[in-house]
Amino acid sequence: MVGYRVAVMGATGNVGREMLRLLAERDFPTEEVIALASERSVGKEVVCGRKKVLKVRDLATFDFTGVDIVLSSPGAEASARYTPQAVSSGCVVIDNTSYFRMEHDVPLVVPEVNPQAIADYRKRNIIANPNCSTIQMVVVLRTLHDAFRIRRVVVSTYQSTSGAGKDAMDELSQQSVRLLMKESPSQERRKFAKQIAFNIIPHIDSFMEDGTTREEWKMAMETRKILDSSIAVHANCCRVPTYVGHAEYVNIETERSLSVNDARVVLERAPGVVVIDTDTATAVTVAKDYMTPVEVTGTDCVYVSRLRRDHTVDHGLSFWCVADNLRKGAALNAIQIAEILVRDYMKRP
Repeated sequence: MVGYRVAVMGATGNVGREMLRLLAERDFPTEEVIALASERSVGKEVVCGRKKVLKVRDLATFDFTGVDIVLSSPGAEASARYTPQAVSSGCVVIDNTSYFRMEHDVPLVVPEVNPQAIADYRKRNIIANPNCSTIQMVVVLRTLHDAFRIRRVVVSTYQSTSGAGKDAMDELSQQSVRLLMKESPSQERRKFAKQIAFNIIPHIDSFMEDGTTREEWKMAMETRKILDSSIAVHANCCRVPTYVGHAEYVNIETERSLSVNDARVVLERAPGVVVIDTDTATAVTVAKDYMTPVEVTGTDCVYVSRLRRDHTVDHGLSFWCVADNLRKGAALNAIQIAEILVRDYMKRP
């Protein structure tokens, strides 16, 4: 088996650790795996598989010469600085940050949706991973769009604290403990503008001039770039006090007529999608008729539930979808891109 030298930028973060885990779990053909992070993490140990322990090396001084693939999740600012260095050394960078996503000559890829776009990586030697909330939505929308032609999407997200990093998860824990001890959580507010414990915050990323947050803008623009530029997308993004797993309510309006059963049949054939839903025509109750973030943690698919008609428009459908944002929403998507890359485009003699 051909082995590749793979570097993981941001190896001590939530997504970086998941990338290392998945490289081993999916038996990616590596000759060497290199863990890179900021100077303060140098010397720390991270795990790649059950038995392989890696010492973290300094991203700022690392020489990328001889590295084949870089899996990048160090934050947008760091990626902007170090990705060009990696590319100039001959690496292909699969970047999980927001920095390169909307550049016209950088493919934005979800393997179940637009794997053919990977072929364009040679323009810059960079492939971008979409936003976590975008990924899980377009995995579901792809097959529905092919079958019924989507005109408009309205989505409301319920995004876990892990999407904002390990410090955000710690903030939720610390605030929760203080509140349960009947103490004020105000001292523990660093990552979020408002208290996150036992609360919901309708604010992810910075606000733009029209009142939209950048997270909402990303969902709209990325969906159009990946799927179809003619689709209108309106997003409402919230941070909720959970640790892992993003949930979304999605409403679509289509050009072609569809029923709930039509949609269910199509989605049951969709790659990366699992339908867990009540068939209201044949059952009053079903033991497991919808999925929640807790149930999908550690899994690789996007789970769809609560399929129902929207009768306020001619061809409308609503559904609920959940996925593990650290896996399919980030690390797994990047590994899947790398798998296609080495299978179809980077074959060695």
